[in-house]
Amino acid sequence: MEINVFKFCSGLRVLGYVMILLVAAIVGVSYYAVVSLTYGPLLLRGGFDSFLSFIIVIIFHVLLVLLLWSYIRVVLKDPGSVPENWRAVPGEESLEVGTSLAAAEDGFERRSRGGGYCIHCQNGKPPRCHHCSICQRCVLKMDHHCVWVVNCVGACNYKFFLLFLLYTFLETTMVTIVLLPSFINFFGEAKNHSSAAKSAIIFLAFVLNFAFALSLLCFVVMHASLLSSNTTSVEVHEKKGVVRWKYNLGRKKNFEQVFGTKKSLWLFPLFSEDDLEKIPALHGLEFPTRSDVDA
Repeated sequence: MEINVFKFCSGLRVLGYVMILLVAAIVGVSYYAVVSLTYGPLLLRGGFDSFLSFIIVIIFHVLLVLLLWSYIRVVLKDPGSVPENWRAVPGEESLEVGTSLAAAEDGFERRSRGGGYCIHCQNGKPPRCHHCSICQRCVLKMDHHCVWVVNCVGACNYKFFLLFLLYTFLETTMVTIVLLPSFINFFGEAKNHSSAAKSAIIFLAFVLNFAFALSLLCFVVMHASLLSSNTTSVEVHEKKGVVRWKYNLGRKKNFEQVFGTKKSLWLFPLFSEDDLEKIPALHGLEFPTRSDVDA
C-alpha cells in the first residue's frame, strides 16, 4: 500500500487555522494584561503616571493596528500563481545568463532562468518559482509556507509578511518591557488571593510575549539578511556554489524589489500603483539581474 505524502502535507493547512486562533488568543491576553489590568486604570490617576500610561497605550494600539493589518494582508493575499499554460519567452534565457560560467552549468542556474516544468501542476515554472506540497500548487518566488498565516509567502505578499514579522517583534518586545515590573512583583502579589487572577494573567502575558520576542528576533535578523541579498529561504540552499548571485542588485535595489520605491508606503502593507506598474518583481514573473543593471 502506497502512502501519498503530499496528501499528508496538504492536511497541515488545518493546523494553520488553529494557529490563527492562537494568534488571536495571544493578542487578547496581551491586550487585557497591558490595557485593562495594568495601564488603563492609571490613565485616571493624573500626573506623570497618567502621561506615561497614555504614551504606552497609544504606542501599543498603533503597533497592534499595524500588526493586525499586515497579518490580514498576508493571510488573504495570494502569494502569486503561475498563469495557465505559462511558457518562458523565447530568448529569455539569454537575457538572464549568470556571470559565472561554473554557475551557468549548475542545475539550479538552469531552473532559475525560467526553463523549468512542474510535473505536479503540468505547467511551466517561471524564474524563482517552486511547488508547494501543502498548497498543492506552484508559487511565484516562493519563500516558504507559513502555518501561522495559513498561506505561502511569495512574490505578492512577502512585504506583508516582513511587516507582520517586524510589528509582531516590536509589539511583543514592548509588552515584555512594560509588563516587567508587574512580572517582578508577581510572586509577592500571588499570595494575595484577591489579586491572584490578575497576577496570573499578567504572568502568562509576559512569558508568552517574552518567548515570542526572542524567537522572532532570530527570524527578523534572518529575513533582513535575505532581503539585503535578494534571496528567498528556498534559494539559500539552492544557490550554494554560485559565485555571484545574479539577482543581487545591491542593497537599495534589493529592498525596492520587495517594498517598492515609494518611501511613504514602506511601513504599510500597501503598494503604489506606480510601483506595481514599474517593478515586475512585485508580480513574480520577471526579475532583473546583475547583467541587466550593469548594462
